[in-house]
Amino acid sequence: RKQSPASKSGLSFHPKRPWILTSLHNGVIQLWDYRMCTLIDKFDEHDGPVRGIDFHKQQPLFVSGGDDYKIKVWNYKLRRCLFTLLGHLDYIRTTFFHHEYPWILSASDDQTIRVWNWQSRTCVL
Repeated sequence: RKQSPASKSGLSFHPKRPWILTSLHNGVIQLWDYRMCTLIDKFDEHDGPVRGIDFHKQQPLFVSGGDDYKIKVWNYKLRRCLFTLLGHLDYIRTTFFHHEYPWILSASDDQTIRVWNWQSRTCVL
């Protein structure tokens, strides 16, 4: 069984607001206002550590990937997970929204990098 260091976590700054997302070893994602030093919200649907996290640049969305092999797309205004992308066979180390295309890039310990279309919810590469 792989050991997951507690110090590993993900961070993402909001492109416009004074917000930061933190993803924790216990599976919780926290949304903070770093100017006010206040916790705005918590998102808790991953089983185990969440390592990859990224805000979308225009939409009220963020993406997360974790040790449960799941990629989740969240709407922080609706305060919920919109859908889950499945396909990786091991821990997901990082997730990013592409700056121009409706893509999510993910990298996993299964030795693959995948490209997902988050609008059609399909794996394209």
